[in-house]
Amino acid sequence: TDFTTASECERFISKIEEVLNDWKLIGISSGKPLEKGVYTTGIWEEKSDEISFADFKFSITHHYLVQEPSDKDGREELVEDALPLPMQDLLCMNNDFPPRAHCLVRWYGLREFVVIAPAANNDAVLSESKCNLLLSSVSIALGNTGCQVPLFVQIHHKWRRMYVGECQGPGVRTDFEMVHLRKVPNQYTHLSGLLDIFKTKIGCPLTPLPPVSMTIRLTYVLQDWQQYVWPQQPPDIDALVGGEVGGLEFGKLPFGACEDPISELHLATTWPYLMEGIIVENDVYSDLDPVQAPQWSVRVRKADNPQCLLGDFLTEFFKLCRRKESTDEILGRSAFEEEGKEVADITHALSKLTEPAPVPIHKLSVTNMVHSAKKKIRKHRGVDESPLNNEVLNTILLFLFPDAAEKLMDGFESRTSTSAGNNLPPENEDYNLFSQFKSAPSDSLTYKLALCLCMINFYHGGVKGVAHLWQEFVLEMRYRWENNYLIPGLANGPPDLRCCLLHQKLQMLNCCIERKKARDEGKRGSVSDRSPSGASGDPGKGAEQAGDNLDKEKEVGKSWDSWSDSEEEFFECLSDTEDFKGNGQENGKKGGAKEGNKETVNLKPEGRLHPHGKLMLLHPGEPLYIPITQEPAPMTEDLLEEQSEVLAKLGTSAEGAHLRARMQSACLLSDMESFKAANPGCCLEDFVRWYSPRDYIEEEVIDEKGNVVIKGELSARMKIPSNMWVEAWETAKPVPARRQKRLFDDTREAEKVLHYLAVQKPADLARHLLPCIIHAAVLKVKEEEALEDISSVKKIIKQIISHSSKVLRFPNPEDKKLEEIIAQIMSVEAIIARARSLKAKFGVEKCENKEEKEDLQRFVNCLLEQPEVSVVGAGRGPAGSIIHKLFVSAQRVSVVPPLDEELRRSGSPEERRLNTGAASDFPPPTGREVILRTTVPRPAPYSKPLPQRMYSVLTKEDFRLVGAFSADTTFF
Repeated sequence: TDFTTASECERFISKIEEVLNDWKLIGISSGKPLEKGVYTTGIWEEKSDEISFADFKFSITHHYLVQEPSDKDGREELVEDALPLPMQDLLCMNNDFPPRAHCLVRWYGLREFVVIAPAANNDAVLSESKCNLLLSSVSIALGNTGCQVPLFVQIHHKWRRMYVGECQGPGVRTDFEMVHLRKVPNQYTHLSGLLDIFKTKIGCPLTPLPPVSMTIRLTYVLQDWQQYVWPQQPPDIDALVGGEVGGLEFGKLPFGACEDPISELHLATTWPYLMEGIIVENDVYSDLDPVQAPQWSVRVRKADNPQCLLGDFLTEFFKLCRRKESTDEILGRSAFEEEGKEVADITHALSKLTEPAPVPIHKLSVTNMVHSAKKKIRKHRGVDESPLNNEVLNTILLFLFPDAAEKLMDGFESRTSTSAGNNLPPENEDYNLFSQFKSAPSDSLTYKLALCLCMINFYHGGVKGVAHLWQEFVLEMRYRWENNYLIPGLANGPPDLRCCLLHQKLQMLNCCIERKKARDEGKRGSVSDRSPSGASGDPGKGAEQAGDNLDKEKEVGKSWDSWSDSEEEFFECLSDTEDFKGNGQENGKKGGAKEGNKETVNLKPEGRLHPHGKLMLLHPGEPLYIPITQEPAPMTEDLLEEQSEVLAKLGTSAEGAHLRARMQSACLLSDMESFKAANPGCCLEDFVRWYSPRDYIEEEVIDEKGNVVIKGELSARMKIPSNMWVEAWETAKPVPARRQKRLFDDTREAEKVLHYLAVQKPADLARHLLPCIIHAAVLKVKEEEALEDISSVKKIIKQIISHSSKVLRFPNPEDKKLEEIIAQIMSVEAIIARARSLKAKFGVEKCENKEEKEDLQRFVNCLLEQPEVSVVGAGRGPAGSIIHKLFVSAQRVSVVPPLDEELRRSGSPEERRLNTGAASDFPPPTGREVILRTTVPRPAPYSKPLPQRMYSVLTKEDFRLVGAFSADTTFF
């Protein structure tokens, strides 16, 4: 055998040493004494590596509290025989029972340690020989490197949390040991038994023994809130029809938990800094009365995922997004099928068209078809089978369309306002949230529709109810389009691209209704009042004529009164005479101004809005008139996207660029034709002076007679041969706006919108409206938080808004990101519900003393945000007395008199002891923790006095003893 070859054990030791060196854990550890509570408030960090013993893999992890680096001067002052820092930490009493920390921190009070544990979760070091081998390796590695950081090895199964370890210093060593039992021996259920085992383990040869200091904590759990009923009543679904649903109306989201979100209250009563002999506790008597404990601290256990109304609403609505069915499939295809007798053979379709109509033509309108379809739906489905009953449906439709209730036909038709009254002022930050979420304003029809669909999805037939309401909504849109009734709850003007696409579509439909209505009434509506300053991207013209427009808007040419909706009025081509006149005018322009004037004298001006006021035509010298022009077509974002794709596909060739310019100049051509009709004898220079003043350059020059005159000419870009403006001017004929082909064909656009709405599946609808629902949920959460004023919730709401605005701004956001937003909203709802639950339990609102009320409010807020909160004044403070009463009332209910005596006789010593005296106000403690500390010379009387510590925890399920026993390795 070659003894020079390193064994597996030696390789393992060297790997441990290598990792300790890498992490710079070699040499004397130094640090300041720990401040109180630093284990809870400080930052804990860890770093890991992997090592292996033969083929068995271990993970090695360094856990440490982040501290400010200590001064170099302080390091030089270290006493030579000072104890290593971990040994000093064993005796420190400032951080007993930290609420959030690694179990070894709670058991030993260490600020820094290294753990070696099996890398795989199902691996375990079970045999004693393997355990000893690992401990030996650790001991050698610590000795070789001079590392003073404690090193632990995890043994047995991981769920048992069993560790053994060692810490070495100059001439001293501490062994960390542990006992874990399922059943506790009776002698260790009380303090005197634990003191006996501690003294026996130390085996100190001195008499009398140095005093042992004790810290004791008893934890009591309150589960039954007998005197307190959870205030959140589940909504009364039957009352929904009347508008109210347990405090819930259409257009409002519900809020709050359906069950108590606080499941348990844990009260920890602590006796710190006791010396042995002050307290007596054995198997027959106990001095430990929780009411008299000097320190009380409380933590609450929150119910796991409490059922909350707002969260349920959002989750159920989000599930709609994953449905595949169309509206027809959900409501039944047969609904739209005719009976056999009514179905005509398709081959007779053409002959039917040529036959004389036996019915008046007005009966063939789409509205009548829709009503006949609805009759067939009812006939096939039966009234009772309808997903929404008429009462609920009518309530919703009146909520969505309030104008329908006040509608007296005459009064309704004269109605011009299209917005349903703002709930919030437009400058309000919450009101403008829609632009961040790409949803819709909170007073808009789209927003209300989203809320109604959300409620129907939850309470009234789920997806079928949604499909039914949507079908009714689309029919209402069709009815309004055909009868020229504006849609309420939508802002005037073109589609707002900051809103969701569905909202834009409804705004587009409103634009169509507005224009159709203006023509049908024979009045000049907003359809024709355009100030075309935006057409060329030059603001000059708009600025020049803005004032004139305001004064003279009402002076409309009589020709507008004859406008009607009939498409025949829009001439695709001009009559021969007009064509001749137009050509004559153009030839005049080309041949020279003088000839042109002769040709155009006979042209009658048409479509004038009002005189410009400042400009005159260059050649005839007559006043320049601003023409009535067509409004450019409003567009939704999907139309803009389509248009940009078409233009992009034309490519970069000269032909493509020319074609693209022509497509984009439809509005320019229309304006030129209107200008020519209003100003017979005009030339391109006249048009440019009005339309784009910057492209007409004027200079002062001296003529032949020596006079200074102003001479103007077109800009360089206008003089480029065959440029778009010149081409358009030559093509333009003098046609007033009312006889031009419409730039915006409202009939076609309205039908496109109605078709788009009709083919939306419930899933598409849910996707469109989800931003509105998230927007509404955020507003609801903000409103509820304002009542509670919880600082942590304010921060989370800001994060939700920031996160949502990033996710919802883009089309088709990922489901995972949407789920994250919904989860964040649900977490906020749960926090607010917990705050209300705690407020009710601690009677914050009932408290009459102002100072006490503020203290209780602060206490409740701390309970929500901190893992454990100390009770000011312990059992005698305002919060302490309330907690005491809660326990007393719970105990009264739980104690049944006949069984009481029997329990006292037959129960364990623990229960017998705690059922006597003042402790009967409280149940038996769920957990008992005891820390015993002392400093004694060990193992010999002349050894150095070293810290010894034992921690004991006793619960119903298990019993654990954790010891750190130090020994002198120099004098033994």
